[in-house]
Amino acid sequence: MNSPSLRRTAGLLALAVFVLVAAPFVLYPRLLIEVMCFALLAASLNLLVSYAGLLSFGHAMFFGAAAYVTGYSMKAWGFDPIAGIVIGVLVAAAIGWLTGLLAIRLHGINFAMVTLAFAQLIFFVALSSEFTGGEDGLQNVPRRPLLGLIDVGSNLAMYYMVLVIAAIGFFIVFRVVYSPFGQVLKAIRANEARAMSLGFRVNRFKLIVFVISAALAGLAGATRAVALQVVTLTDVHWMTSAEALLICILGGIYTLIGPVVGAIVIVTMSHYLSSYAEWILIIQGAVFVLIVMIFRRGIVGELHAWGERRAAARASARPGSGAQDKVDRPTA
Repeated sequence: MNSPSLRRTAGLLALAVFVLVAAPFVLYPRLLIEVMCFALLAASLNLLVSYAGLLSFGHAMFFGAAAYVTGYSMKAWGFDPIAGIVIGVLVAAAIGWLTGLLAIRLHGINFAMVTLAFAQLIFFVALSSEFTGGEDGLQNVPRRPLLGLIDVGSNLAMYYMVLVIAAIGFFIVFRVVYSPFGQVLKAIRANEARAMSLGFRVNRFKLIVFVISAALAGLAGATRAVALQVVTLTDVHWMTSAEALLICILGGIYTLIGPVVGAIVIVTMSHYLSSYAEWILIIQGAVFVLIVMIFRRGIVGELHAWGERRAAARASARPGSGAQDKVDRPTA
């Protein structure tokens, strides 16, 4: 990386850190917490869809199950936030492992339907179980001190806790994608038969990434339960899975930052349009159609493509670049 690129990257990182630290002093912290939790949920689904080629319609079961377990463990057993989140993530990973054992044997829409079936099973368990509160959900989840030492009772302190957890989650996604394991996932997505012929145990790689994705979705749900102090059936409903997928599409599939941008659009719209009651779905639908028509690759995907076109145009405009010789050549 040359020094201008290094300076530009460092400048963007410094700007991002400044914005994240200053954001709760400008915007409502609970809204920012909601954005980060849904961004992490969408990132977990994006990892599965974009880099492994596995479309899941059931990620709400990991999100909601972890939220219920975390909320109940803190309310009934007196767990602190870290212990509650850890047990929620472990439960989500266990459900992901059980679901993946069956689902990874299938492909395409069959895989998606199996994940949806498991999600509906978890939804009816949550609806009929006593510990979940049924239709009332879990209310007033206590905010105990972090590790027994750090008070996170205020929304501002909770914001920074969620920010750290979300950063850890996105770092895990980044490390998975940019690792030999991630390269194998891309190979499986591109041509599963060829990956098998090269000696890779495809189903094992699929199961591992499915469990990682489930654990990250559980991390998002458990963190949200701690931060917002409430867990409802909406958290485990299939519409939450659809919303996560929509966030990925709007932000940009095959991008790491796309889920963040998509979450900002979706959650902000839901928050500020809540006063329009039944009109909210019509307004959201119109906005979604408009965004999808303008940004075919998603918002971040189109920005990346625009940047690449500009870079290519500048390169071709340089003297001696051989642009004329490349006009009729097929692109790779």
